[in-house]
Formats: sequence, C-alpha cells, structure tokens
Amino acid sequence: MKILVLPGDGIGPEITEATLAVLDRANAKFKLRLEWQTEQIGLVPLKKEGTTLPERVLDAARKAPGIILGPVSHLDYPAREQGGINPSGELRVKLDLFANIRPAKSRMGVGLTGKPVDLVIFRECTEGFYADRNMFSGRGEFMPTEDMALAVRKVTARQCNRISKVAFDWARKRRKKVTAVHKANVLHISDGLFLREVRKVAKDYPDVELDEKIVDAMAALLVRDPSKFDCIVTGNMFGDILSDEASEISGSLGLAGSTMAGDDACCAQAQHGSAPDIQGQDKANPTSLILSAAMLFEWLAARHKRPEFNQAARAIEFAIDTALQSADTRTPDLKGKLGTRAFGMHIAQLIN
Repeated sequence: MKILVLPGDGIGPEITEATLAVLDRANAKFKLRLEWQTEQIGLVPLKKEGTTLPERVLDAARKAPGIILGPVSHLDYPAREQGGINPSGELRVKLDLFANIRPAKSRMGVGLTGKPVDLVIFRECTEGFYADRNMFSGRGEFMPTEDMALAVRKVTARQCNRISKVAFDWARKRRKKVTAVHKANVLHISDGLFLREVRKVAKDYPDVELDEKIVDAMAALLVRDPSKFDCIVTGNMFGDILSDEASEISGSLGLAGSTMAGDDACCAQAQHGSAPDIQGQDKANPTSLILSAAMLFEWLAARHKRPEFNQAARAIEFAIDTALQSADTRTPDLKGKLGTRAFGMHIAQLIN
C-alpha cells in the first residue's frame, strides 16, 4: 500500500520528515507493508512548473489509498489563473473529502480553562462561504462594482446529511451526544436546511442525544465548560473557527489532529498553518501531523479491514501522550527542549 506524501510549504517539510520517522517505526513494528510516494506541492512547483498543484500530483492523489498533507502557504499564492491553487481545498472537492474531522483533547491534564477537553468537531468542508470550492465553475464571490463585494453561501441537503451521519456514527462509539451548531436565527433558509437534515439523521440514532446551539453562544460555551460537549457537527466556516478555538482551549493548536475524509479517500492534514516565521529552525511541533497520520491509520483500518492499523494508531497516540508529560520531551512551543527532528525520533522510539 503506497501512501502519497505532500510536504507543502513553510514548516511542512520539517514536520513531515518527523512524522515519517514515526510512521516508519510503526510500519516496521506492526507490519503494515506501507510505502511512501513523495510529491511536491505549493511554492516549489509554482516556481518550477507554474502551478501549486501539478496535474500529475492530483492524479496520484486520486489513486492513493491515503494522503499525508503538510501545511501550505496559500495566502502567498497568486490568483488561480496564475497557478495559485489551494491544494487543500482542491483535494477536498476533487476527491470528495467532505468530512473534516477535528478532535480536541487535553493531552497535558486539563485544558487552558482548567477543565478537561475531549470532543470532536465534524465540519462539512466542501461548501459554505468558501469561495474557492463552492462553485462548479468560477468562484463563490464577486464584485459588481469596485466598491461592492458579494459572497455566496452554498448549502446542500446531501452534504448536510452526509456530515451528520459521520458525526452520529462517531457519537454512537463515544458518549452518545451530538451538538448541531448553526445560525438559523439569522440564516433562516441555509441553516434551516442544515438543521432539517441533522434532525432527519437523528431519527435513525435514537440512542444518541441531539443538542442544538447557535454559533455565537457555542463559542462562549466552549470556553465556559468544554467537557459538556462530545461530537459537534456544523458547516464549513463555523467548523473552521470553532475547531481552532477548541484545540487551543485543549492545550494548543499544535496538538490537534485532523483528517479530511470521504467515502473512498482520506487525507491526514495538520490543523495549523505553515508558520514561515520559524521555517528551517527546527522549532516546529510536528504533533498535529503525527496525530493526523494516526487518524488516517484508523480510517485505513476500517476501510481495508486491517486491525493492525488500529494497533499502530493507538501506539502512536500513546507515545505522544507519554512524551507530552515532561518538558524534557516536548517542543519549544510547549516550553520543551526538543527540536522538530529530535521530537519525531523520540516518539518513534516510544512505539513498542
């Protein structure tokens, strides 16, 4: 089984290298029979080939059983017409990776609020206000005049239904509670459609409690007591914002895993950005991408009926949690002493 590796921009190559050190150890220990196919995306191929996402890379992504995607500096890309394609958004649309799954867990005791965090946010990530991916042709925003900009929000029953099912499936295996986050008090039609589909799906899960919260109230409630929440399902923009908030409350955005999953493909992606300010300094924390890769392993275990992938994922997570208990084995962002490469090597050594 050959996994496609896309290191990306900024700190991407560094945290990808550290992640592969961990995965190489898990691959050998649990006999996963994995191979890596590394391809360049982002600023490097933009300079060499005129595009941030060459067609051959997209073809490789379509064929790959799984993808590991480093962070990208898409804010620094030129317009799409000049080759500036956001690889993350493009992969979501082209591979139908509609479910962005983002756990937030306090791995160093309690979170920043003094209360434990253990929740998962399920974000539909192919629609909403995200103009680079919500239209069949063109962009979902435009300027009728030089002083007016308009944005279109796309919400479909199909995608609302699909992301709801993913959230309820997870909730059934966790603490049996789903919170649907919306702004239907203002967005009557689009978020009304979202709630209609969530409630419809909920009828097929009588053992799972459905809770509904307005997004601004939810942002406050996460700070007040994140322990009250289990699985949170929402749309693209709300999920993007709330998942960053939840991860930071849990301890750090750098500790948050993330996958983009569909019915037939899955991509592990660090939840944070490319941090060009610390690029090449061996300071970046690779935990997010390592945990994202562990989530990819869990998806592969279910998809291909390979329980050894679940064993590997659990071993990786246990190694991360073990290392985070001491400042001697953390990275500088967590007041630790290990650089990016040394942290990856230490996590690899803890896998047994």
